[in-house]
Amino acid sequence: MSDNKSSFHPAFAVSNIKSNIPITLEMENVAYYTWAELFKVHARSHKVLNHTIAPKTKVAAPSTDADKELWLTLDATVLGWIYSTISRDLLNTIIEPDSTTMEA
Repeated sequence: MSDNKSSFHPAFAVSNIKSNIPITLEMENVAYYTWAELFKVHARSHKVLNHTIAPKTKVAAPSTDADKELWLTLDATVLGWIYSTISRDLLNTIIEPDSTTMEA
């Protein structure tokens, strides 16, 4: 998953997702396309787009325990970004125990 195991992943540097995605996605005020585009740009710039959009080509599953742990941690990070940028109504609609970002 990463060439340099000691490198710090850029997604972990995000301390406040709302400063990068200032729109709260709501059921009533449909701004999905704007929210989704901002989210996609942010995910791409932090090298986690593959957690929200399936790659066009098959990607090998993480092979080591460290890679699996990194993937799970990154997925939880991106899922937290989604949860932090949507309304409570939407959150209550999509939140599921042990859900992945792709499922949300």
